[in-house]
Amino acid sequence: MKVGFYGHVRQYQNIQKEIDANIQKVLMSGEYVHGPMNKQFEKEFAEFSGTKYAIPCGNGTDALWLTLMALGIGEGDEVITNANTFFATAEAIWIAGATAVLIDCDPLTKCIDPAKIEAAITRKTRCLMPVHLYGQCADMPAIKKIADKYKLWVVEDNAQAIDAAGDTFKIGELSDAVATSFIIQKNLGCFGDGGAIVTNNEQVNRVTKLLRAHGSPARNVHSFGFNSRLDDIQAAVVSAKLKHIHAWNDQRGVWAARYTAGLKGIKSFDLPYHKPGYRHVWHLYVIEAKNPANRDKMVDFLVKNGIDAKTHYSIAIHQQAGYPWGKGARTVGSLANAEKNSACCISLPMFPELTAEEVDYVISKCHEMDKQFA
Repeated sequence: MKVGFYGHVRQYQNIQKEIDANIQKVLMSGEYVHGPMNKQFEKEFAEFSGTKYAIPCGNGTDALWLTLMALGIGEGDEVITNANTFFATAEAIWIAGATAVLIDCDPLTKCIDPAKIEAAITRKTRCLMPVHLYGQCADMPAIKKIADKYKLWVVEDNAQAIDAAGDTFKIGELSDAVATSFIIQKNLGCFGDGGAIVTNNEQVNRVTKLLRAHGSPARNVHSFGFNSRLDDIQAAVVSAKLKHIHAWNDQRGVWAARYTAGLKGIKSFDLPYHKPGYRHVWHLYVIEAKNPANRDKMVDFLVKNGIDAKTHYSIAIHQQAGYPWGKGARTVGSLANAEKNSACCISLPMFPELTAEEVDYVISKCHEMDKQFA
């Protein structure tokens, strides 16, 4: 059996009529950038997110650095985030001109560890950037408490957790802005690149709308800005998919529970942690090899058995060859948990269109793998 990592084609086939109808509306409107479909999606996504504003843009990375710039964060400023995430999180900080300060993650959730934040705060710190990794929320009440104490901005990197929630909070309630990605791999993905900012902050709304479109509030009127617009065809795709995202995430939860139940007793790797009371949307189902020396061999075993296993993210940010030590970045304290996560992570196939037969096949091969590597 072959088990792919993504269900893009299956998902399209399931709601093809809805997506095609939206795209046809765009094509017939003759307005393909900042047209009626984009405005419709802005309204839909703000309502879905429970915020006053939604600002679609070119991609998730742009959503982060445009937000930082709108908050006035730049050269000489520091932004604290965790080391075990996609490179773009820190990259956005550098693009804005600020310094990325990397700290360790929680050993269970793999999200930023609030207990490590205060030691990293200096007079230059302006912002905290928690990442909701793998589809589970960071501890936002603890992060918000620290931010209020030190008068810091909070920008949530929510590229992986649309529709997730904490036990007492929703994403966006305890921050100044949220940046998300619609690249095809995400739970809510378009057919290329895309992203958005959601916020209740009028300044972020106003300034990011200017920055994403050459600083233009009206035709032929410009100030400093960039070109980071979500085209209307991509807006059409995510608009059609938005109606299904909650149900799709529920189904991801069903498959995650099936994996967890079927993999109990495994000795060669640890299962992912689901924080009680939190809504985990399982963007990724990540296991961790107990022996990092076996991780790549375990991935090879799964791939050779037809399972498209991957790693997210196998090199921590501060261990990347392109990491700008010095002015652009620094680390604080031990990053042992982040380094372990990067060295040991294995992502099993996870998408709502999986079948029970496919999930059970992955489970069976994981048990075979366990006999070899335990």
